[in-house]
Parts: sequence; structure tokens; C-alpha cells
Amino acid sequence: MTNKLDAFLASRKQMIEQQLSLYTERLDMPESLKKSMLYSLEAGGKRLRPLVVLAVLNAYGKDEKDGIPVGCAVEMIHTYSLIHDDLPCMDDDDLRRGKPTNHKVFGEAAAVLAGDGLLTESFKLITSHVSEEVSAEKRLRLVDELISAAGTEGMVGGQAADMEAEQKQVTLKELESIHERKTAKLLGFSVTAGAILADAPEDEIEKLRLFSSHIGIGFQIRDDILDIEGHEEKIGKPVGSDTTNEKSTYPSLLTLEGAKEKLAHHISEAKQIVSGLSLEKELLHDLCDLIAARDH
Repeated sequence: MTNKLDAFLASRKQMIEQQLSLYTERLDMPESLKKSMLYSLEAGGKRLRPLVVLAVLNAYGKDEKDGIPVGCAVEMIHTYSLIHDDLPCMDDDDLRRGKPTNHKVFGEAAAVLAGDGLLTESFKLITSHVSEEVSAEKRLRLVDELISAAGTEGMVGGQAADMEAEQKQVTLKELESIHERKTAKLLGFSVTAGAILADAPEDEIEKLRLFSSHIGIGFQIRDDILDIEGHEEKIGKPVGSDTTNEKSTYPSLLTLEGAKEKLAHHISEAKQIVSGLSLEKELLHDLCDLIAARDH
């Protein structure tokens, strides 16, 4: 990690985490629900998705202030998806980020409602907390992009396909389709949202969609690799869970070495796309390297 990226991540991550807590604390709801939502929001994590929103704005030389509520919105959706993924009816996990999962602390009903609350409130951050300098048309576009990324055509549909693929041997193309929806689409929102807020040219926004697809698939491949050779104390949950759940993964289809080669390919393609854009490249290139080399 370069000094520039290290400083960027440290300062923006703290800002995102402060705002996530503030937004949620101010909501009028039963205290038990608020505690459940805050428990998962404040459990840590990379905050990669909101950081990508801010990194794209920074790369275009734009003010990052409107990226904060938009970044918090996508982080709320990501957090809700983790709460629901951990439920007994889904992946049935006891640990998340080294702590007991939400339903283990608050019960299944409270966990479901915490996820529902985070999902619903996320859209208000875009409609009500972005500055008035951002037009209503642009806010509507951001909401539409987020629905596409998080809903049945994106993350939710990908999760459904992932569950259907358990205990089956899927093809590489099928696996990539699952993770394009389950992982890459939401990360893709972060990239395109930053570009939309930055008033990037439409042709560059479309190129950034392809960039986000590469880093999203790369992110998932790295996840699969860490499930084999990661360390529980760093990734915050037991290793080998994919094997236990009989899930198809990139290493199971390509071998561990083949998965690493595939990861390198996607990161290389992502960097090449960035190199052709009218923005500052260093920060986004460094983010690509971080995704490829992360240990949690």
C-alpha cells in the first residue's frame, strides 16, 4: 500500500464510520432495533464500497462531500446483506468480522428487521442528505442505479443463484454470472456513483462500469482464495466454509494457482481501463492492488 493510499483510506474511513453512526443514531425507532442496526454497522470492515465512491471523485479532482452520504448508503446495503446472509436460513454463520453474528446477539427476528431498516434507510441518504447542488434528476439516477445493483437483477438475484448452486458443480461462466451480480454490481454502483457525482463524460462512465466488473470479480476471487489460505483472526470467520457448504469457487474450478492467475488477469484489465481515462490514475491503480493483495 502506498503512503498516499494509506493516508486516503485512513482519513476517509474514519469519516464514513462517523457518519454511518450519526445517521443511524438520529433515526426515530425502537431502541432495540437501533442497537441491532448499529451493532452490525459498527462491527468494522474494509468500507471498500464507500471508499471507492470517494476515490473516484478524488480521481476526477472533485469535492468529495456528496460522496459521503452516497457511500454510506451503499455501505448500509452491504451491511444489511451480510446480516441476512448470516441467518440460519441462508449461510448459517456464527461469526462475522470476529464477532458473533447479528442474529446470535439479538435473535433472528431482530436481525431480519435490522437488515430491512438498513436497506430502506439507505435510499433516504441519497434523496435527503446529498447537497442541493446535486440535481433531483441526478439523485433519481443514483437511486435507480442503486436499485439495479442491489435488487433482483443485482445482489439479491446473485445471492439466490448462489444458493441454488450449492452442492452443484457449476461452470466458470455460471460462477462468474453469479458473482457479477452478487458482488460486482454493488461495487460497480460505487464506481459509477462517484463518476456521476463528478459529472464524468458518459463514455467514461460506461468504461468505469467495465472497470468495476473486473475489480468486483477480482474481489470475489480473492475471497475464495482467502477461504483456503487466509487466517481466521484476520478474515473474522472460519476458513474453509465454502468447502463445508459445498460451494463452487474459483479455486475449485481452476485450482488455487489458476484462481490466482485469473485474479491477476482481472486486476490487469481494470488498470488498463483506468489508464485510458481523463482522471488521476494513481489512487485507482493502488485500490486495484489492494483488492488483489488484501488479507481480510
